[in-house]
Amino acid sequence: MTIQQDNPLLNISSLPNFSLVRVEHIVPAVEYAIENCKKTIINTVEKHQNSPTWDNVMNPIEEADDKFSKIWSVISHLNAVKNNKEFRAEHDKCLPLIAQYSSFAGQYKPLYEVLVKIAKSDAFNLLTAAQRKSIENSLRDFKLSGVDLSEEKKQQYVEIQTKLSQLTSDFANNVLDATQSFFVNIKEDELDKLKGLPQSALDLAKQTACTKGCEGYVFTLDLPSYLPIISYAHNRELRQQMYEAYVTRASDKGPQALKFDNTQNINEILKLRHKLAKLLGFESYAHLSLASKMAKDPKEVIDFLELLANKSKARALEQMQQLRDFAKEQDGIEKLEPYDVAYYSEKLKQKLYSYNDELLRQYFPVDKVINGLFECAKRVFSISFRPRLGVDVWHEDVKCFDVYDKFDARIGSFYLDLYAREGKRGGAWMDECMSRRYRQDGALQLPVAYLVCNFSAPVANKTPTLTHDEVVTLFHEFGHGLNLLLTRVDIADVSGINGVPWDAVELPSQFNENFAWQEEVLNFLSSNINDGSPLPKDKLEALLKAKNYLSAMMMLRQIEFALFDFRIHLEYNDEAADDFVAKVLADVRAQVSVTPQYKDNRFAHSFNHIFAGGYAAGYYSYKWAEVLAADAFAKFEEEGIFNKHVGDNFRDYIMAVGGSIDPMKAFIAFRGRKPDVNALLKQSGIID
Repeated sequence: MTIQQDNPLLNISSLPNFSLVRVEHIVPAVEYAIENCKKTIINTVEKHQNSPTWDNVMNPIEEADDKFSKIWSVISHLNAVKNNKEFRAEHDKCLPLIAQYSSFAGQYKPLYEVLVKIAKSDAFNLLTAAQRKSIENSLRDFKLSGVDLSEEKKQQYVEIQTKLSQLTSDFANNVLDATQSFFVNIKEDELDKLKGLPQSALDLAKQTACTKGCEGYVFTLDLPSYLPIISYAHNRELRQQMYEAYVTRASDKGPQALKFDNTQNINEILKLRHKLAKLLGFESYAHLSLASKMAKDPKEVIDFLELLANKSKARALEQMQQLRDFAKEQDGIEKLEPYDVAYYSEKLKQKLYSYNDELLRQYFPVDKVINGLFECAKRVFSISFRPRLGVDVWHEDVKCFDVYDKFDARIGSFYLDLYAREGKRGGAWMDECMSRRYRQDGALQLPVAYLVCNFSAPVANKTPTLTHDEVVTLFHEFGHGLNLLLTRVDIADVSGINGVPWDAVELPSQFNENFAWQEEVLNFLSSNINDGSPLPKDKLEALLKAKNYLSAMMMLRQIEFALFDFRIHLEYNDEAADDFVAKVLADVRAQVSVTPQYKDNRFAHSFNHIFAGGYAAGYYSYKWAEVLAADAFAKFEEEGIFNKHVGDNFRDYIMAVGGSIDPMKAFIAFRGRKPDVNALLKQSGIID
């Protein structure tokens, strides 16, 4: 194979050179990495099959895997944050190559047999806990990849995985294209339509109009643009227009009907996932999903979600009725429509608590929030942060920071990419750039994380600010980042977030959100952009009182998503009709939803988490981990949120161990008992 010597993807030894990556580098780098991994596996097994050890088998394979991982991390990251037609095309060419390699690696029986030998050897018990867990996970994953299948069925497995990788990419691309192709242009002589909108939203819309070469104001379906309309615009028709466009994205309905339609992708994805599960001997894809999670069977998941729903529904119905009464009293609204809910929720919150999230923006300038975020982590985990200058990044807004422990030793780095822009996938996420591990040359490779959000970009040299909701989002993603950065495990498979069961992976992020609600934290997290004054006492009290506003409704909304996801993967069968997904969604909504429904809502068509992310039959993980997080944080509340002993224990028992220890055992070691579901209900104000 001819290798481009100047390919920046092939020599990532420190931080990547993002700006040097070109579309022509992508496929050759992936092909080289895959070929290197294959050769390493085959040669290593042949050489050491009679006397395999961790050092002579696992070490060289991990080295090759790490090279591939770093290459693909950069490619997939750039595809998410700097997407364009050419880059996407080359990225998508790699998907079948990766699916086929993953199938090869997961079904290569000689390697499986070598790992069985290591696991059965006397030396196995002399390995570290992380090494043993890595091998145990590998043996499990071999089973889940069909290592025992016949050759004919192995080929079917490869074909299914290859098709699924392309379908899920197509799904995400449709959502991105549908989101970015729709916009509403409000001309200068139509300003009445924009009454109620905060100045920050108007500034962003003005800037967006300039970017698109339009006059007046432009509003898109990106959340920083969409949310102010649906929450603050007095004009009901405008709210309806934006709402209908948003909830019908990438579907057969709405203003872009059939243009980016994901209907066929959804049906094919479900069909292939079910086929995959049956091929591997599972009753459903939900059963297959749970094979590597904390929850042990589908009934446990359904019971868990229904328990939370049952405990929340009465309070949620009260909250919904309160909202209906308020809308009627305020504006004579006889029938509250779906596009009215966010608007009247915001108005009622202002009435009850004198609280307005947009007006609080002036107290959360981005730099102050980031410094407060770092200060909070310093107090809890005894770490510090320093900007890393001169780093090659993918956009001028991106910053890089190094992380240091209490001995002033660097333990990792992370990139911070905060603002929404053209070509960037929506939402917020953390991902791994590099994992902590010892390289073949003996050097310790430190972990590197991407932290990505989609906040409103700075406008006209104004100081960028955040709503408190966005502050909470930042704390959430930073919690994921800390999980990667604080690891002390140096085996890549179980280092940081790797190897952590999916229903436990949200524990650090949801735990970290809690600090954004603490008065002590808010005092050093906030300052007025004009005079530097702290958040006034009355506004602080209003913010804290409003914390659990409509929390039961929000709980049911998340349970609706989780039940829908789990049930479509549990109940799908070969005879599923074309309206299977719609029927399950209608049934779930009848069971748990309390909000008015829009008849053409197609939220499933843009549900990236389950159709293009890692949450298929696993969206329940958010609530599952939220119980763990609420109960863990209760320990801090009991003994002091910056109690050094509690912070050290949380770092040592939860954050530092990565996927090397069973998360339930880790939780019990920290808390002294199993988690209590009531901790979440109390924290949410649903029960006393």
